[in-house]
Amino acid sequence: MHRQDADATVTRITGGTPRPPFSRFTFPGHPFPLKLEDFIAKRLSIGRRAARARLLAGEVTVAGESTGDARREVTRFDEVTVSGEILQPSLPRLYLMLHKPADILSATTDPLHRTVLDLIDHPHKSSLHLAGRLDRASTGLLLLSNDGLWSGALTLPGRKVEKSYLVETDRPIPPEAVARFAEGFPFPSEGIVTLPARLEILAPERARVILHEGRYHQIKRMFHRLDGIRLRSLHRERIGPLRLPDDLPPGHWRPLDAAELAYFAELPRIPSEVADPRN
Repeated sequence: MHRQDADATVTRITGGTPRPPFSRFTFPGHPFPLKLEDFIAKRLSIGRRAARARLLAGEVTVAGESTGDARREVTRFDEVTVSGEILQPSLPRLYLMLHKPADILSATTDPLHRTVLDLIDHPHKSSLHLAGRLDRASTGLLLLSNDGLWSGALTLPGRKVEKSYLVETDRPIPPEAVARFAEGFPFPSEGIVTLPARLEILAPERARVILHEGRYHQIKRMFHRLDGIRLRSLHRERIGPLRLPDDLPPGHWRPLDAAELAYFAELPRIPSEVADPRN
């Protein structure tokens, strides 16, 4: 359950397997979006020809509108009925921010530990997934949604959405660390060099780190390359222009407002076949 924060498909330096490649979103039991004839065939356990016959007979509605278009795409958010029977109820699109406290897993289920979904009181919370992650001990801004194309646009490798973190270290940060962060750190076992990052030293043992990627334990590993510096705390304060509000206490959440969603709406949507809102 402890995958890297956000978007990189890498092999952990501690061993283990790479994260599986992005795939079409499955809910519940088959991928979305689906062609309407395929959706009806699967839900009614009938053939495509029989599904098309129901469409041509005018028995099908999508989002309250009658349709005979067999190739129309159906998403998980659309209500679909056949002869008045609801095959799939409508589902609201959800876009939430959460102030993650420490000791909470960035996951939706876990048999042993509390997860971020345990903090959310919403009738459709089971439909949510995380658009990026934080380690169990880390705190700060998390985004959740049930819209896989939206979260994919935010977290897919190559998007380079800027993220800002506040860190506290176990010893003073050397001045030359600023240049080291700007150069990037090689991780030979993964065959990568981190993208240039900005380090602002705020106090001898406190700094702000601004990244454009999110590799597994990246900030911890970068500091550890500086003579073994360890982090006492890591707090994410911002994703893109979206800053964690001062009036949102740890453990609390709220929907994104229209202005906040407007920025993310400008990000190019990814093709549905690479959307990956799995947990």
